[in-house]
Amino acid sequence: MKKRVGLLFGGRSGEHEISVRSAGNVINAIDHEKYEVVPIAISEDGRWLHPQASEELLPENARSIVDIAGFDEQADVGIFGDPRSHGLTLTTANSNAIADLHLDVVLPALHGTFGEDGTIQGLLDLAGLPYVGCGVLASACGMDKVVMKSLFHEAGLPMCRYVWFLRREWEQDRDRIIKNVESTLGYPCFAKPANLGSSVGISRADEAVSLVAAIDLAARYDRRIIVEEGLKMREIECAVLGNDDPSASLPGEYIIKDKAKAFLDYQEKYSATGNNEFVVPAPVSAELASKIQQMAIAAFKAIDGSGLARVDFFLRSDTGSLLINEINTMPGLTEASGYPKMWAGTGLAFRDVLDQLIELAEQRFDDRARNQTSRVAD
Repeated sequence: MKKRVGLLFGGRSGEHEISVRSAGNVINAIDHEKYEVVPIAISEDGRWLHPQASEELLPENARSIVDIAGFDEQADVGIFGDPRSHGLTLTTANSNAIADLHLDVVLPALHGTFGEDGTIQGLLDLAGLPYVGCGVLASACGMDKVVMKSLFHEAGLPMCRYVWFLRREWEQDRDRIIKNVESTLGYPCFAKPANLGSSVGISRADEAVSLVAAIDLAARYDRRIIVEEGLKMREIECAVLGNDDPSASLPGEYIIKDKAKAFLDYQEKYSATGNNEFVVPAPVSAELASKIQQMAIAAFKAIDGSGLARVDFFLRSDTGSLLINEINTMPGLTEASGYPKMWAGTGLAFRDVLDQLIELAEQRFDDRARNQTSRVAD
């Protein structure tokens, strides 16, 4: 009997488009002999859509694959968690009928805020559903770059220099913050929202005028802003898969053809510009590759990760030292994303990765259920 997988995608974050593409790639790769996929989209304004309406948001090459014949055509749904029915129930917009989705597991292919930050994970925990990926704590810590870096520091992982501050502080005293950035980091530097991914809201500053513009941009996306020193470096990535005993893939690297490009931004990552190529394995020594894998697993454990993550590194061109940049607890799963490419380069097809992720989700759910049973017994 097939397992029913609820595929959550879309969402309210600035990474809505990437989430839709991730969902399409999952549908194209997953073993449909084993799994029945139920698409559940969340619109950009936060509405949960019926599977029928969700299908319409999918990339064209994924729409014909999913089978939603068992669902009546409706526009919107109200979602309610019900552990007794093992999952989410829905009410349709045009009737009072309640249907049970009977989901065996949920794959929340949601990136950024309201998807990767622990909020959806908390809802799924309340609903009593197994789900792919990190739990509430790891998701929240992995999403917030300030908290993440504090945990990396505690784990002894080397990082670049950075400062952080609140949007309110920026609005009240810009001069003080600019002077602090200049004295602590210097130029060039990069301003980022503390809670976002896919290079959204990130820009480079080479002097005070561009620093103001960069911080203003980051402040549009989050109330906390982080500014990091700019280094002459290469950006290396590593994929992690597992729960308590995770494995790391061979590292990968985006090779930028136009060296005049300041950094690998959203446009470069996800559009067919032809200006970059993702190479697996990254052209580094076997010794350095092993160190990258060890540090990736250490970062994963530092936030109490589970399921999957992508860990990003800086390899300094001047000193050759390896610095951890950040961890992404629900990395892009698109056809252009590094996570599936790194596992493919390591010898594990994306279809098999999805098999393992679903199995890991069920194992973590069963483990939590045992812990809850033990607490009740005590």
